[in-house]
This record gives sequence, C-alpha cells and structure tokens, in this order.
Amino acid sequence: MAKKTKTKKKTTAYWSASAPAVKNTVDHELAIVTLRKTDKSMRKIIDACGPYTMKPKRGYFAALCRAIIGQQLAVAAAATIYERFRNLFPAGRPNPDALLSISKPRLRAVGLSNQKTAYLIDLATHFSQGSIPNRRLSRMTDGEVIESLTAVKGIGVWTAQMFLIFVLARPDVWPTGDLGIRRALERSFSVSTEASLDDLKHLGEPWRPFRSYAAWYLWRSLDVVPVS
Repeated sequence: MAKKTKTKKKTTAYWSASAPAVKNTVDHELAIVTLRKTDKSMRKIIDACGPYTMKPKRGYFAALCRAIIGQQLAVAAAATIYERFRNLFPAGRPNPDALLSISKPRLRAVGLSNQKTAYLIDLATHFSQGSIPNRRLSRMTDGEVIESLTAVKGIGVWTAQMFLIFVLARPDVWPTGDLGIRRALERSFSVSTEASLDDLKHLGEPWRPFRSYAAWYLWRSLDVVPVS
C-alpha cells in the first residue's frame, strides 16, 4: 500500500506566545515560487508541508521573556513556568517596568532559577532604559536587532535569529547554528551534520532573499511522518 504523509503541526515552544499577529508586507507567493525553483528537494518539502504560516507578532518583551524561560527546559515545563510568570502581571501581560518592581524571591517562586531571574531583570532593564527600542524594533535592520538583543545577558545570536523569524517575520534569516536545520539538511540534502558554518552559509545562498522561508520549511520537514 502506498504511503501517505501526515504533517504534525508543531511550534517552537519559545515563540508560541499568543501575541496578536500584524500585517505582513512580504509577498508569500513570490517567496514560495522562488524557493520551488531552486531545486527538487526543496520543492518536495514545500509540497509536503503546505502553506507558509508565519506572520509578524506584537508583544516583543513577552516573547523574549518566554524565550529566556524556555532555555534548556522541556516544552511542558517551560509552558508551566511561563504561565506562572505571566500571572504575576496585570491582565497576564508581562511588561518591563512591572517586572522590575517584582522582587527576586517572587520571581524565583514561579520556578525560575537564579540565573534566569537575572537574565529577565537584565532584559527588562534594557527595554525600560530604551537600549532595546520597543517601538523601533520592527523598523531596525536584522543586524541592528541582533546587536540590540545580544547585549542582554542570556540572549545569544540564535535566540535573536529566532526572534527575527518567528516574531518579526523577517524573510531572509539563515540560522546556520540551529540543530534542527542541520538535521533537516542531512535528511533532505545529504549534508553532514558536521558541516562547517561557512559550508551551511554557502548552501543557503540560492534561497536568498527568502532564507527564513527555507528554514521554516526545513524545520517543518522534520515533522512530516509517513503513515500507512
């Protein structure tokens, strides 16, 4: 009996906060047509995974809090702690000034480690002081966003790239250090998981200026499982 494919929809836990979407000015259809033309393997992935669904979201501070809280935790544990954390705020909406008014013991009481408590306070300080310009983030270049976010303790380049893709919905981010991307490239393109960052950067060149779309489809390709 011929095998069919069934797609299990998963969302990276860090970025699944229920923030409202905003209008996306990127031409999804053009992006998909461009990717389909690059090679047979990407075309097969797109056909198996279906439409691209990422849209820009609001709630930048909450999304970054969730990212920090979710680091090195199982999905369920991260969700539980984030829910307790969120309930510390009026209407369940984390904001920088309110976080800075919460004592460290209260933050730790929701399940946060000392280190993550310090990271969240540093994040709130950056937002409150304007070194992360909340109102301008959506207009900043990718490089400016990465530079701004990685100044915060606990936020590295990978987290900043995920923010660009999943929150700002930037079209051309290529996270070569992501393990999921490496696994998907090995499965669909026979690229070694030990390939250098330079090799992976070169491999992504044909997908410009829509490398975020390519990354999303590669992640989704790992969720496509054959069923009888």
